[in-house]
Amino acid sequence: MLAGVLVTLGLVTASLFVGVYDVFGAPDGAAMFAITRIPRTVALVLAGAAMAMCGLVMQMITQNRFVEPTTTGTTEWAGLGLLLVMVLFPQAGLLPKMAAAIVAAFIGTMIFFAFLQRVTLRSSVIVPIVGIMLGSVVGAVSTYIALSTDMLQSLGIWFAGSFTSVLKGQYEPLWAVLIIVAVVFVTADRFTAAGLGEEFSTNIGLDYRKVVLLGNGLIAIATGIVTVVVGNLPFLGLIVPNLISMIRGDDLRSNLPWVAMTGICIVTVCDLLGRTLIAPFEVPVSLILGVVGAVVFIVLITRRR
Repeated sequence: MLAGVLVTLGLVTASLFVGVYDVFGAPDGAAMFAITRIPRTVALVLAGAAMAMCGLVMQMITQNRFVEPTTTGTTEWAGLGLLLVMVLFPQAGLLPKMAAAIVAAFIGTMIFFAFLQRVTLRSSVIVPIVGIMLGSVVGAVSTYIALSTDMLQSLGIWFAGSFTSVLKGQYEPLWAVLIIVAVVFVTADRFTAAGLGEEFSTNIGLDYRKVVLLGNGLIAIATGIVTVVVGNLPFLGLIVPNLISMIRGDDLRSNLPWVAMTGICIVTVCDLLGRTLIAPFEVPVSLILGVVGAVVFIVLITRRR
């Protein structure tokens, strides 16, 4: 644990001082450090921890290793809600956009869970495939609306999944995900019990449906906030929980600190690579995460077979 904390702190520190702009030699270096570097690093920490923990909670509830917000369509639903607010209320502020993204993400996640409860699937691999198909349909609807309203470029920017635009005064809503993290820590045992099935949860006096509803709400809130502020972070909730589970098992409460730290480390490493590969330009974090996540997804499928 101490080694993990030190590695995480080292990466976070590197994020503060890696960049094209010289924060030490320039006259306004201190101001730029406060306006850009600190908010960006805080956003990396909060978004990485939140999305990794969302993946863990979703996998526990569905009893499936291959699900997370980007393989169940939750992110696409959040983007659709954000787009609708921008079309219907162009002058809306950040909070209305975030509220619409959260509501849409919650509706989409509930639709996905309702489908799982009514359809018997022979293979666990089919579950994320169904989620990806559902997300593709929602994404196609969003693309059509954006194309019809001349907002296709804005839609592409929202789903770029980049921390380039994270500045002071724009990232502060991400602090709300700390509440999500705290609630997950408090209710970790309930999610663990729910992961053993509805019958087991009922036998020990746990209301399975309420736990699932709570989990869906937490996932929707975190996904909506991260989507509005940062964008899409694909496969992060898939990579991290599976890596931790293969090493430490399935105890949700004891795995949470490791999941949070690993999520922070992966997002920070991808962001550092994005800043340095083609400097002074940047590669979006979502591109690097997508490549890594796709490889891990294929490896997990082949291991399961």
